Amino acid sequence: MAAPTARKLHYVIWTVGCQMNKADSERIENFLDRQGYVPTAEVQQADLVILNTCAVRRSAEEHTEGQLGQLAGLKKRQPNLAVAMTGCMVVSDVQVMQRRYPMVDLFFSSLTPESLQPLVERPPDEPVAAVFDPTPIEVGPETASSLLQAQRAQEVMRYIPIIYGCDEHCTYCIVPARRGREQSRPVDEIVTHVEEVVSEGAREVTLLGQIVDRYGHDLPEKPDLALLLERLNGVRGLERIRFLTSHPRYIDERLIEAMRDLPKVCEYMHLPVQHGDDAMLRRMGRPYRITDYERLVERIRTKLPDCSVSTDVIVGFCGETEEQFNALLRFLERIRFDVVHVAAYSPRPGTASERHWADDVAGQIKKERLWAVEALQEQIAREINTALIGTSQEVLVEGQERDSGSRWKGRTRTNKITFFSVQEESPQAGAGLNFTGRLLRVQIVHASARALQGRAVLCSLPEA
Repeated sequence: MAAPTARKLHYVIWTVGCQMNKADSERIENFLDRQGYVPTAEVQQADLVILNTCAVRRSAEEHTEGQLGQLAGLKKRQPNLAVAMTGCMVVSDVQVMQRRYPMVDLFFSSLTPESLQPLVERPPDEPVAAVFDPTPIEVGPETASSLLQAQRAQEVMRYIPIIYGCDEHCTYCIVPARRGREQSRPVDEIVTHVEEVVSEGAREVTLLGQIVDRYGHDLPEKPDLALLLERLNGVRGLERIRFLTSHPRYIDERLIEAMRDLPKVCEYMHLPVQHGDDAMLRRMGRPYRITDYERLVERIRTKLPDCSVSTDVIVGFCGETEEQFNALLRFLERIRFDVVHVAAYSPRPGTASERHWADDVAGQIKKERLWAVEALQEQIAREINTALIGTSQEVLVEGQERDSGSRWKGRTRTNKITFFSVQEESPQAGAGLNFTGRLLRVQIVHASARALQGRAVLCSLPEA
C-alpha cells in the first residue's frame, strides 16, 4: 500500500504599513516558499499566520489588534494554528509582548525570517509553543540569500530595500527604536537582486530606505545613492527606477544630476517636509528651515522641470497654534506639491514628543486641520493634473483596471496613476494582447486630483 501523501502546509501573511513592510513580507514569503509552505487567501485554511505590523500611528496598531482578536477566537477552534508577529509593533522585551498578545506564538525581526524555523519545522498536529529570538542580524554579503524577496513574475513593479534602520531623531517617530541603526546593503548585492526581479518580469523597481538618500555612508567603500542609480541604470530589461523616502538634509547636487542624466531614473521625488513653520520643525527634530526646503525644491525643479514632488505633513503636533497651521497652508500654496500625504499627530509611546510634551491639540481641531489640508491639496492637484490634458505620457502598464475588461491601469514617469483604453488603428493592433509590463504612449483626455484618464493608439503590434 502506498504511503499517504503529506498534506500541504499553508500560510497567510497580513501586512499593514509602509512599502518597507511590503518588501519585508516578500522576503518572509520567499523563506516560507523554500520550506515547502503554500500561500492561501483563507485564514481558516492556514497552518501559519504572520502579521507584519506598523506602529507609526495608533490607528495602525488598532487595526492589528483587531486582527489579533479574530485570530484568538480562531485559535480556540483550531489550537494547532500558529501565529507569528513581526514589524514595528514588536519590541525586544518578550515578556511585555507575551502579556499583551498571548495569542501570538512567535515574535521575530522581519530581517530574520529564519527565526520562523521552530514554527515551520514543528509537526503541524502538535501544540504550538511560544518562541522569541531578539538577536538582531547583521546585514551583509553573507546574508544575501536571505535578503532576496519572493519572485512574483506577474508584478511589474517591485520594492527593493537598500538601507535598513534610521539614525535620525525626529521627535514624533518610533521607527528608529523599532528598526535600529542604519545598515546599507552592498552595491553588488542590490544589483544582483534587481537583476533577479527583472528576470522574473519586473520592469520598474523602487529603492527603499527610511532615509534612502543616506544610502552607503556606513559601507567601507562609501558609495552613495547616485552611484547605485548609475549601476542600476545599466541593468538590461529594467525600464524605470524610483526611490523613497528622501530626507531634505541629504539631497545633494550629485543625486539631482543623476536623476536628470540617467534615462531610467524617473522624474519623481518623495520629499517629506512634515510642517511649514520653522518652530514646529525644530520641535519635530527636523534639521532644516522652510527657506532651506524651498530652495531645495527650486533647485530640483530647475534641473528637472517636469519632476513631480510629493511630501508628508503632520497636523496637530504638540503645541501647534492656529497661526502655525496657517503657515503650513501658505507653504503648501507656494510649493504646489503633486501629492500631499497628511496625518493627524498621534503620540507614540517611547518617542521624545510623547515624553516631553502634552498632546494638547484637541481631536476635533486635528480633524478640521487635516480636512483643510486635504481640500487645499485636492484643488492644487486637480490644477496640476488638468494641465496635462492633451499631452502624451509614457505609461508603464501594471494591468487591467479592476472589474474592467477593456481599460488598463499604469503610471507615468512622474508617478501619476493613469487609466486608459486602447484604440486600434488596424484590426489586429491590440486584439487579445496583454499589455502588462509594456510602455505605451497615452494621450490624456481627462484629469482629476488623483488620476489621469486617456487612450493609447496602437498603429502596429508592439514589440514582444
